[in-house]
Amino acid sequence: MALNNTWLALLCLLIAAFLFLFARRKKDQTGLPGGQIFYEDMGRKEAVAQAFFDPRLNLTGKPDYIVRQGKALIPVEVKTGRTPPEPYDAHIFQLAAYCYLVDQATGIRPPYGLINYPKQTFKIDYSTELEEILKLLIQQMRSKGQAGAEIRRSHEEPSRCRRCGFRHVCDQRLA
Repeated sequence: MALNNTWLALLCLLIAAFLFLFARRKKDQTGLPGGQIFYEDMGRKEAVAQAFFDPRLNLTGKPDYIVRQGKALIPVEVKTGRTPPEPYDAHIFQLAAYCYLVDQATGIRPPYGLINYPKQTFKIDYSTELEEILKLLIQQMRSKGQAGAEIRRSHEEPSRCRRCGFRHVCDQRLA
């Protein structure tokens, strides 16, 4: 009887070790850093995550994740599709906007953010220089919009249009 209990305990230990390694591998594949998930907007079926908003820049955004590491808050943007050799500028500025919004909403300035592509995660330092370039870019975009310049769709991908939050008001939608 004692021998059966030993084998059962050993089997349970083996299963626990397998599940631990499996869970760790899955976590590593997400590209999330160690820490506690503070905020999530990744297709959960429950309540939709609240968007961040800054009235000074009239900027709204929802990062995919925010991970708390100690006192630091780290925005994480998850991208699908092809992994580029370097992150795209548009993705860097999207992440910079999330860093800015997190700082404004919480008073905790993220030291960096992460862009997670399927095969690689890029760490982007949220420097004061990147923040200033972001503000200048937003100002330029707003001045073009207010000057009556037409802002055209920047892609030819119907699948992107189907996922776009502005699809219902866009006169250039593909889907």
